[in-house]
Amino acid sequence: MKILLLGYGKMGKNIEAIALDRGHEVVGKINEENIDDLNNFNGDNVDVAIEFSRPEAAFENCLYCADNNIPVVSGTTGWLDRKEEIETKVQNNNGAFFYASNYSVGVNIFFKVNSFLARLMNKHPEYNVKLDEIHHTEKLDAPSGTAITLAEGVLDEVDRKESWVNSDTEKVEELEIESFREPGVPGTHSVYYSSSIDEIEIKHTAHSRQGFALGAVLVAEWILDKKGVLSMDNFMDF
Repeated sequence: MKILLLGYGKMGKNIEAIALDRGHEVVGKINEENIDDLNNFNGDNVDVAIEFSRPEAAFENCLYCADNNIPVVSGTTGWLDRKEEIETKVQNNNGAFFYASNYSVGVNIFFKVNSFLARLMNKHPEYNVKLDEIHHTEKLDAPSGTAITLAEGVLDEVDRKESWVNSDTEKVEELEIESFREPGVPGTHSVYYSSSIDEIEIKHTAHSRQGFALGAVLVAEWILDKKGVLSMDNFMDF
């Protein structure tokens, strides 16, 4: 499989190592220093692009892939206000676009546990729910895409919550997400349901970026014969 890496930071390098170990070829590595080189690639010389770049670059990267017949697997967060434009373009071009806020198998199981717990807790208004997330200091956006996905899972199931905020809040209808940035933390996410009597906590802790990188490569292998707008629900057959 011929892989084009869009973004070559720590995650890109982890993806490259895993891809090479699995027998794939990395035909290009694009970052902000050589962005013009992207014009050398299309569906004839690339099987799939894996996009872990920066929020300000992600839209243009995905748009280029959609216009040049390159299936794209994207994990960049902080640009999702324009994701629907990419999805429309991909559908019109009969292409393939896969987005996930987190490619870890464990995290995606955690998403399902989160939704199930939220459904149970909807009947218990004496419990207030909030989230927190911890990431490395290099992470540019807050809250994390994973935290937003968790928050959306809660909002879908808990009627007393209407929206999330990335700050302290005293409003019952707001779901609080607290973000922390600490050196060397790949990612920790917790969801709390607290009452005057007790507290329920579910938590996912990543020990390294390897789970994210491996998941992205596995999805890239899987998407080769697929069309349309796809997600981890499709990949994991939930």
